[in-house]
Amino acid sequence: MAAAWCSTPCAMGIDEAGRGPVLGPMVYGCAYCAVAYKEELASLKFAGMRFQDIDRGKTRKAFRELEGGPIDGVKRSLNDISYDSAIGLIKLVLSRGVLLSEVYVDTVGDAEKYQARLSELFPHIKFTVAKKADSLFPIVSAASIAAKVTRDQALKSWVMDEAGCAISRNFGSGYPGDPETKAWLEQHMDDVFGFPSLVRFSWATCKPLIAEGGVHVYWEADEDDDTALVKKSRSAQTESSGALRHSFFRSRQLQQVTTRL
Repeated sequence: MAAAWCSTPCAMGIDEAGRGPVLGPMVYGCAYCAVAYKEELASLKFAGMRFQDIDRGKTRKAFRELEGGPIDGVKRSLNDISYDSAIGLIKLVLSRGVLLSEVYVDTVGDAEKYQARLSELFPHIKFTVAKKADSLFPIVSAASIAAKVTRDQALKSWVMDEAGCAISRNFGSGYPGDPETKAWLEQHMDDVFGFPSLVRFSWATCKPLIAEGGVHVYWEADEDDDTALVKKSRSAQTESSGALRHSFFRSRQLQQVTTRL
């Protein structure tokens, strides 16, 4: 059952954690409060409380103060994920009986386009989409902390898919600039299979490691496919020209119009 203040105009913030890291999931979090509480929220000074700059104990303490609000994690092309996740979180909060009147969203993409799409879908809500919104709006700072702590906990409790392999859990924060994360990647790269499934193979941090330290694989099937296409093309040209066809077909000017496989 929603708290009494949820029936008063409420503000909501949305932010993500994990867009940059090379390890683990990307998590979207949200926080909401009564509009009347916004000034008090600002006094808590959550803004600027970045994951890399403070100890995890302090972050978790801040998270416990915010834990009454809804938190969600979503997986799928980064900009599309951002849009779909924001919609999902807004719908979730509305379904809980919260009277949303203002929503603030952090983005790294086209803020104006993003804001227009959300406003079209939820015309009764005033949207503010901005870059570095977590530093500008306390409610987004709160959402940022929720997302960061949730991601941190997800990494800490991550169950490795690679059964039977000795995989260290000392992988640091998962951010490419973290020396502990870099060392972990170098230690856990297989020459053939690459990294454990925890790792985002397509990230720029991983590609050079795989290219330099991995075994170059030659797929014979790829060449077979290319050869088959060339042969098929040549065969079609031969059929069309009538070359090498029986005189019965040539004399009657009969052409093959289709091939049954």
